Amino acid sequence: MRSMVIGCGRWGTFIAWYLNYVKQEVILYGRKDSKNMQQLLQNRKNEYLKIPQNVALSNELSDVDNVDVIFISVNAQGLEKLCQELNRFDLSGKIIVLCMKGIEASSGRRLSEIVEAVLGENMHICVWLGPGHVQEYVRGIPNCMVIDSKNNEIKEKLINELSSDLIRFYYGEDLIGNEIGAATKNVIGIAAGMLDGLGYTALKGALISRGAREVSRMIDVMGGRSESAYGLCHLGDYEATVFSKYSHNRIYGEDYVMGKRAAKLAEGVETVKAIHLLAIKHNIEMPICNTVYSILYENAEPKKKLFELFDRSLKKEF
Repeated sequence: MRSMVIGCGRWGTFIAWYLNYVKQEVILYGRKDSKNMQQLLQNRKNEYLKIPQNVALSNELSDVDNVDVIFISVNAQGLEKLCQELNRFDLSGKIIVLCMKGIEASSGRRLSEIVEAVLGENMHICVWLGPGHVQEYVRGIPNCMVIDSKNNEIKEKLINELSSDLIRFYYGEDLIGNEIGAATKNVIGIAAGMLDGLGYTALKGALISRGAREVSRMIDVMGGRSESAYGLCHLGDYEATVFSKYSHNRIYGEDYVMGKRAAKLAEGVETVKAIHLLAIKHNIEMPICNTVYSILYENAEPKKKLFELFDRSLKKEF
């Protein structure tokens, strides 16, 4: 399987590293003006890992012509622009694997919907989701993840090609639910970080039980299976997002309430805009996501707003 990874940040470089680990032929692409790519071209490493010598580094997007599978790991909000650039090439029959978690903030579209809308239906769209941090994988700590697609044959092909002692892949059976669950867990991660920053870490138990329940409602309304919220895409990813010292979203929430500037991208910051939009459009009650939105975008006072969240009902747990 000849593969190309588009995106040379933390997760993109790991995917290239992992594809080499499972003996795949791989090209890692980054823009010419990318600081991450310039660093890799100079010494083939970043703060997370070292890129093996047999992974090709490229600044040419046209290399997609020479591969069977394209793994995409970019900022979710920039996916449409990337797809417009990819539209110059014939991608018929190729496999597109989305290795990021988010929802388009301006429209509420899932990422697979964006790819299909811009590039058409002549390729196979898949998602690679679930828990795990680069820092742990490169130290040999295994985890489980999910691959999902509308095409069962392609899904099975990818799982057979990519499974290893480091990552056990599960067959996803709900593309809508898995995409929504994976994206919204980043918003829950921001809320968890806010609790950490305020010194109320003990409340994270209530947060995660309520979080999975409200996300299950959104998945159901959006046409997925509500139980997907309790799988690897969402609840199963809480350890890596709600508790881990490596979670960008948790760190962002903690830094925000402590008045610090976050150094790393947190996808949940934009995703919560999309969730707010969808909650209004579909009349869904999303108290945790709306609380995070109010704090980040309506200047709500974090401590007061979070306490209101946990005090919202004395009659029902959820």
